[in-house]
Amino acid sequence: MSARYLLPYAPDAIGGLPAGLDALVWDGDGPVPPDEALREVEFFCLPYMRHAVALPVIGRLPSLKVVQTLTAGMDDVLPHVPAGAVACNAPGLHDASTAELAVTLILASLRGVPHFTRLQDQERWQQEFHPSLADRTVLILGYGSIGRALAARLEPFECEVVRVARRPRPEEGVHGVAELAELLPAADVVVLLTPLTPESRHLADAGFLARMKDGALLVNVARGPVVDTGALLAELSARRLRAALDVTDPEPLPAGHPLWHAPGVLITPHVGGPSSAFLPRAKRALRRQVLRFEHGEPLAPGH
Repeated sequence: MSARYLLPYAPDAIGGLPAGLDALVWDGDGPVPPDEALREVEFFCLPYMRHAVALPVIGRLPSLKVVQTLTAGMDDVLPHVPAGAVACNAPGLHDASTAELAVTLILASLRGVPHFTRLQDQERWQQEFHPSLADRTVLILGYGSIGRALAARLEPFECEVVRVARRPRPEEGVHGVAELAELLPAADVVVLLTPLTPESRHLADAGFLARMKDGALLVNVARGPVVDTGALLAELSARRLRAALDVTDPEPLPAGHPLWHAPGVLITPHVGGPSSAFLPRAKRALRRQVLRFEHGEPLAPGH
């Protein structure tokens, strides 16, 4: 028997959905339902962190109208969406979790936490001075909903926040990306939050990095290819810049890659979204979209 929805959570676990919603449940771990069960699926929500196994399923859904992700970025999904279907992402879902991680990476890098962790492993008590976030200038490149969440969390740290988006928004105090050449040299910390597009691929290239001040910190919680890895490695190897990376290019970062042991780099394995904040927000976001689809209302947002 076919169903209208293919969801990663049971409707009763999502809550607030019509009783008897015509849905199949597939979380990306078990076997995919057979083709006969998929032939009338119109709304497919990809299981979070299971895109690699979920994307081939799109081609088995002849009635597909909506591809819903539980991510903000959709660069890996869009090439698989068939003509006539709409792709919807989930901005806002990861604001809290990703902003928290960005603050964590900034503070850990500035205050030398990875260095002190290594000293702890050696049972060494070694007091040192390290930079504070207070009195620093933090440039947020890609000022959308996650950028706003990050700026709000940075406010109590007594630092100056410079906001940059693709286009200037003077009413919000947001600079345009065309001003980057003037803004980068004054930033102590640069946080990348841009989606991956043809325009943003290798946005942080050799020229971009060269404009950053000596000793500045680059934080990437966007997508790995926003940074030119070779250019970054050159700056790290020269010990002119530092970096905190939740995403890399390539990703996953393979064993033996020079980024693992480059000086001044802190790496986390793309964990900006997965935290305890994810599931309740994911269910609320999915509930809203399913109800819109059920009632024939416009879906929000599209890609």
